[in-house]
Amino acid sequence: MIEFRIDRRSGVSTYLQIVQQVKQALRLGLLTPGDRLPTTREVVEAIAVNPNTVNKAYRELEHEGLAEGRRGVGTFITASLGSEAGGRETPLRGELAEWMDRALGAGLGIEDIDALYQDVRRDRQS
Repeated sequence: MIEFRIDRRSGVSTYLQIVQQVKQALRLGLLTPGDRLPTTREVVEAIAVNPNTVNKAYRELEHEGLAEGRRGVGTFITASLGSEAGGRETPLRGELAEWMDRALGAGLGIEDIDALYQDVRRDRQS
């Protein structure tokens, strides 16, 4: 089951952080159709947020067609965002992990690695 982590200093609203984390888990194959999201109560207890915030995030996921609330049962994933090439146990992920290890070994910090990735990504999108 997914565990949400909220960065209160990020400037991103809490409900959007929840939505983004669910989408990331879908892309990585950590969540798949049929999986149940934590209940509002479970999320509130785990990360100390207002229940309305969790409900808003879950409604947004429903609006996007990624989840479905079932009264008295919970909220369930209904779609996937992942591809087989981007899953957790794929060769591409392993290669990226090796590259990350090399970058860290070369003395780059996480922010440096993120900046490098963003730069290469921009080049490839042009």
